[in-house]
Amino acid sequence: MNNHLSYRTGNPVLTSKAFNIQSDYTDKMTIEGTVNKTFLLLTIVMGSGYFAWTNLYASMYLVIPAFFLSIVFTFLIIFNKKYIIYFAPLYAITQGITMGLFSYYFNALYDGIVITAISYTLCILFGLLSIYRLGLIKPTENFKLGVGAATFGIMMIYLANWIMSYFGTGLPVMDVTNASMTSIGFSVLVIIVAAMNLVIDFDFIEEGVEKGAPKYMEWYGAFGLMVTLIWLYFEILRLLAKLNSRK
Repeated sequence: MNNHLSYRTGNPVLTSKAFNIQSDYTDKMTIEGTVNKTFLLLTIVMGSGYFAWTNLYASMYLVIPAFFLSIVFTFLIIFNKKYIIYFAPLYAITQGITMGLFSYYFNALYDGIVITAISYTLCILFGLLSIYRLGLIKPTENFKLGVGAATFGIMMIYLANWIMSYFGTGLPVMDVTNASMTSIGFSVLVIIVAAMNLVIDFDFIEEGVEKGAPKYMEWYGAFGLMVTLIWLYFEILRLLAKLNSRK
């Protein structure tokens, strides 16, 4: 059995406590089941995103409630894992609406940027998954600690920028029209950290399978991956916007 060296992760969803459960279940978590549910959630996100994209008038009224509902569903999932089969699709729907509207906005500024961002996100996902399965990258304890610390630092920057926005200002590196090397470098760093979180997510899902987690934890693993993938997509979108603003 693979010995997972650490239970730290930058993803607040997939922590070691998530898999601290009894293993006497007859129907247990599998890699295949988690993959299937990940693709299902991706399909729901893209479907609701397409709805928001093609129904702008309705989505403008839905986007703020959808954003806050996605936060509510996130906490419900974390603290009520057994009901995740209901909450995870709802999370995907609300996130899809938010992503669809923001994607439309970015694409209106720079035509074709959304397709490029989706392509890069999927390439990173499958590329890192292949590297992980081949054993070319090992999420050691120091690796997880470093990624977790970097993720926490980035979340604090997001929080600071959000607070500053209420005073009519913000951090320059968070401005998508700021095409300075510092701003672009920050976006590249965030994308790298988000990508490394994917590697840790893979490891935690594998851990759940090895520990004999119950079947519903497949939804939890898929949800955790979705959280990271959505973050990665938005950061790639922001980076592409910054690069396009240099032209």
